[in-house]
Amino acid sequence: MGPIAIQLGPLEIRWYAICILIGLILGVYLASKEAPRKKISSDDILDFILWAFPISIIGARIYYVVFSWDQYKDNLLDVIAIWNGGIAIYGGLITGALVLYFFTRYRFIETLDFLDVVAPSVMLAQAIGRWGNFFNQEAYGAEVANLDYLPSFIRDQMFIDGAYRQPTFLFESVWNILGFALICVLRRRPKFLKQGEITTFYLIWYGCGRLLIEGMRTDSLMFFGIRVSQWLSGLLILVGISMVLVRRRKSTVPYYQS
Repeated sequence: MGPIAIQLGPLEIRWYAICILIGLILGVYLASKEAPRKKISSDDILDFILWAFPISIIGARIYYVVFSWDQYKDNLLDVIAIWNGGIAIYGGLITGALVLYFFTRYRFIETLDFLDVVAPSVMLAQAIGRWGNFFNQEAYGAEVANLDYLPSFIRDQMFIDGAYRQPTFLFESVWNILGFALICVLRRRPKFLKQGEITTFYLIWYGCGRLLIEGMRTDSLMFFGIRVSQWLSGLLILVGISMVLVRRRKSTVPYYQS
């Protein structure tokens, strides 16, 4: 399977873009359904994504370029060649979070409520978007003897440079789907949750999965010999745990406010 899904003359539509678009559409749909339960307008979700999506793509590209500067310093025009690959999820999350903060301040929406609505959608979109890595044959791990436990279409695609590779894209996709499913279960027990705790679940769950899986990858972005994403994952976990401890002690605001 190649990275190009459709080619119409010079126009190429890549599988990566299709995966991202599918994740975006599903995420917006689910967030729009949940928003009214948190007293947030569905229109606010649509308005937010119109700002956040393009800015997050730019942020994801900037993040990737910064930590892969040796690859671009002698070919500056390649910095804008995003169609050749090279975006980083954490860059998109950071810029998306900044947009969300200023958007909710401008619209007078409680930031934690908005985060609780969009966090599950982000997790699902990440799970789907990882399949773009599958088509691009990237985000994989070390060589393995075989991948007989996988369907043939995945196994064949993970035969790269003369050897089978650990499908770390798949591990992260499955991890995120499991996290999304657990969030759906938790939201059915709103009396158990406090405001912001779906967000903290996302931070802890995604952080733990990425921390472990990133260590298996062979294409991690590095900074002075360390895997940047592992450090950021550890930070997400600490922030999530700290938020739970502090808010459980000080906040009495329920997940759904009456």
